[in-house]
Order: sequence, then structure tokens, then C-alpha cells
Amino acid sequence: MEASFKLVFEDVSVRPLRLRDWRELEEILLRERKWLEPWEATVPGGSRQLDVKGMVRSLLRQHRDGSAIAAIIEYKGKMVGQLNVANILYGSVSSGSIGYWISEKFAGKGITPTAVALIVDYMFIRLGLHRAEIAIRPENKASLRIVEKLGFRHEGTKHRYIHIDGEWRDHEIFGMTRDEAKGGVLARFAR
Repeated sequence: MEASFKLVFEDVSVRPLRLRDWRELEEILLRERKWLEPWEATVPGGSRQLDVKGMVRSLLRQHRDGSAIAAIIEYKGKMVGQLNVANILYGSVSSGSIGYWISEKFAGKGITPTAVALIVDYMFIRLGLHRAEIAIRPENKASLRIVEKLGFRHEGTKHRYIHIDGEWRDHEIFGMTRDEAKGGVLARFAR
């Protein structure tokens, strides 16, 4: 996986997560608990205590071994969220699963769909992956709107799929393949 990439469109950029980002990430995550906690993955029976430095180290390890992309979303050069591509597989599967969050005060400004479009184009063009997938809780109207704007196809429901906010939660699954993104997801969204 490329250690240094920077994907940019207008005031939005996506760049690799760095170990030194953990303090700023922790500050945002603590400040935004009420906003983010209903959507955050949890470990059954595990602590709800944030270990941001440990999370960053784990994401960076996965990024280095090529099984994930660990990235930061910036707006006008300021960290406003995080975007990860997990479970990257090559060969006959050739896909990755996208997850993201954004600070509440930057939500609804088109930053997140722009960042997701940037990473999907990167997955298809630079990494040569065939498929991108996003799993969204049915209650998360803002994220459902993002996949709609970007042209992701609804593929069905995975029941009790991911442990979120202390419970196993259903998720709607959305997918897109490289041939469905001809001309680029960002170019289509920007129009």
C-alpha cells in the first residue's frame, strides 16, 4: 500500500493516517461522543473506553500489510474526520469495505461524499480493485444519502451484522464495481 498519497478535490482532501494524528483524533472523538457513539463499532463484552493510540497503531499495521487503507479527511487543511477501507482483498475477490465518520459541525457540507468518491476512485484506478462496499445502519439517514448521491447500488440487508453502540445491528449493504464507475465517481458526483 502506498504510504504517502494525497487525494484532493477543491477544499477536501484524504491523506494517510499517521501515528502522530492520534492526539488530535482523540480530541475530536472525545468532543464528539454524543454525535459519534450511536454509530461506532463496539466489542461484545468489551470496554467502551477509547484507546485511540491503540486503534491508530492497529490501523497503521493493517495499512502497511495492504489489508486496509487508514486515512484522515481534511477540510481546508483541518482534520474533520476519518475514512478507512477495511478487508482489502485482491485476486478473485478484489474488493474493500469503506467506513467513515465526520465531525458534526462539518456534516452536511458535501465533505464526506467527496472524500468517499476520492477513495473509491483511488481503489479502482490506483489499486485496481474491482468492488467497493459500504455497510450502513438503516437509521443512519445521512450515510444513506451519501451512497445515493454517489450511485452505489443497494444489495440487501445483513441482519445483526456489526456490533455497534453495544448491540448487534442490522446493516444495509451498498456496492459499486469499477465498471459501474466509468469516468470516475468523483467526476459524476461533482457534476
